[in-house]
Amino acid sequence: MPDYLPYETLTIAAASLAATGMVTMAALRGWQGWLTLKLRELERRPATAGADSAPADVHRAARIELADLKERVRQLEAIAAGVDL
Repeated sequence: MPDYLPYETLTIAAASLAATGMVTMAALRGWQGWLTLKLRELERRPATAGADSAPADVHRAARIELADLKERVRQLEAIAAGVDL
């Protein structure tokens, strides 16, 4: 067994560890940048005081949409049960 083999193995292990560290640091930096971006997006959104402060049109539209969804569910249940509407 040659004498240089342990040093070569040690060099490869050290280089692999360094490469893994560099990739990990780059991924961590990208993750932190993404979190910062999302935080800035959240900060730019207008803050709402709650559901009570929304205009009446929004509530009306939500009720209409909910009624439409309930009608669709009723129709799908009727189709599944084999009832002809």
